[in-house]
Amino acid sequence: MPADIRPAAPPPGIRYAGIGDEAAPALADQLAAVHRLGWDAVELRTVDGRALADLDDLAFGALTEQLAATGTDVVCVDSRIADWSRPVTGPFARDTDELHTLARRCPALGTRYVRVMSYPNDGLAEPEWARRVEQRMTVLARQAEDAGLVLLHENCAGWAGTRADRMLDLLARVDSPALRLLFDTGNGVPYGYAATELLAAVVDFVDHVHIKDALPTGPGEAVYTLPGQGAAQLRECLGLLLRGGWRGTWSIEPHTRLRPHDGTDSRDADGPAAFVAYGRELERFVAKEVVAVAVPAAHGSGGHG
Repeated sequence: MPADIRPAAPPPGIRYAGIGDEAAPALADQLAAVHRLGWDAVELRTVDGRALADLDDLAFGALTEQLAATGTDVVCVDSRIADWSRPVTGPFARDTDELHTLARRCPALGTRYVRVMSYPNDGLAEPEWARRVEQRMTVLARQAEDAGLVLLHENCAGWAGTRADRMLDLLARVDSPALRLLFDTGNGVPYGYAATELLAAVVDFVDHVHIKDALPTGPGEAVYTLPGQGAAQLRECLGLLLRGGWRGTWSIEPHTRLRPHDGTDSRDADGPAAFVAYGRELERFVAKEVVAVAVPAAHGSGGHG
């Protein structure tokens, strides 16, 4: 299918990408959706319902061949390390083993970024929860350092997931260049915090951005919308990044068809088209409502692409 005509290029220093499995299970369909947008970068989470670290060597080899054949770059790998499915009391070997596998695979993918979280609690008192998170993240960061990878902690599930002070504390205590931050624009809606306030506090440590928007529907719940149609302060967040001279990738994670954390999966034949429509709306929104009011500085802090 020929690429659609793009209404606007991304702002200077910004690259657009998307989490492929939000469009479709199969890699070929994921890449087709990205390329229909005229983009050349994908973020990988699952292929045919299997996490990247769970693919056998044959399947992973086929994946790298497809990426090379279509000229698609990988900007980040979304792991399950310390995520919403792995409480801090669970077996740590699951995470070290997954990182070991990704350490072998990321060089073949051409990326050093691995998305992680910071472990949901499982009945522990807060100080003990914090201690275990710090201990585990320190080990993981050293493992990542040795492999030349960078762990990107997302503002999502876990001890440091929703509070800027805890994110900064975790970064300071782990004290490793292999631990940085991933900022998701939409996570503040279900978790109940102001996205702009959190971003402003941690922006110097953000290397990668997920784009989503949402409206609250109840405590801890949200319905996900097209960019700019929700309550995620998307205009303000992206404007803050641009005014600060931030450079890096803005990767769409629509959540309108697939939400792994709650088991929602309504992807069908229209899934790639919905993904493309989301990307088109982001392009329009950024060009008309973000760039038009943002004044990027000549120099800034944050991600380095």
